[in-house]
Amino acid sequence: MNRNLNSVFEPIALSMNRNETWAIVCTLRDAVRLLIREWPSGDGEEYMTAVKACVDAVNGDIGLDQFRAVLLSAAGDAGIAASPLPH
Repeated sequence: MNRNLNSVFEPIALSMNRNETWAIVCTLRDAVRLLIREWPSGDGEEYMTAVKACVDAVNGDIGLDQFRAVLLSAAGDAGIAASPLPH
């Protein structure tokens, strides 16, 4: 098993609450933390797809760009504002 928690991808800013607090996600470690600790709901098809994609990316089974696209889709489904940031 290849654990790539420190793999870096193009950063995303996600608004996680109504207090206008933004989470910056640019590594798989950031994504794991976000999905487990900060995501507003732990259910839904898009959320579960994002969790699986995160595991697959950590294991090296999918690319970082593919994972990033899944994360953005899950954020949209959950009503989380997302904004790409310059790398």
